[in-house]
Amino acid sequence: MDAFRGLGMPGIPGLGDLLSLLQKQTEALAQLPRTLTDLNRTIGELTEATTLARETIESAQRITERLEGLVEEMQQPVRALKPGLERVGRVLDDPAVDTVPDTLRRIHDDLMPLIAGLRQAQARVGSVTGVLRRRPRPDDAHDL
Repeated sequence: MDAFRGLGMPGIPGLGDLLSLLQKQTEALAQLPRTLTDLNRTIGELTEATTLARETIESAQRITERLEGLVEEMQQPVRALKPGLERVGRVLDDPAVDTVPDTLRRIHDDLMPLIAGLRQAQARVGSVTGVLRRRPRPDDAHDL
């Protein structure tokens, strides 16, 4: 819209466009301080995030170095276990190992009653021996 049109003056070509551009530029300049404040805040947050990321990376590097040291320290002993573990694996793969629980159960079932009987017999022998020790022998009575 031409500012001079209402005054009865002839319109200047492009003046309305120029005024519109100047108005938009003025509005943009008016918002510039807020935009700069937002930009500064964003840069501060970016700096903080970068600092935190750097600290996290440094911490991760320290942890990685410690883990590498532990792995290096454990590597030789673990490798030394390999032949023994392979032998144990071959033994455990043997079908005879599968029968061990049943064999132990049968031994338990067969021997436990026998052991209980032996204990009872031992207790009886012990009590008989105790009675015999308390009784004087006929030979001992003549010695007095």
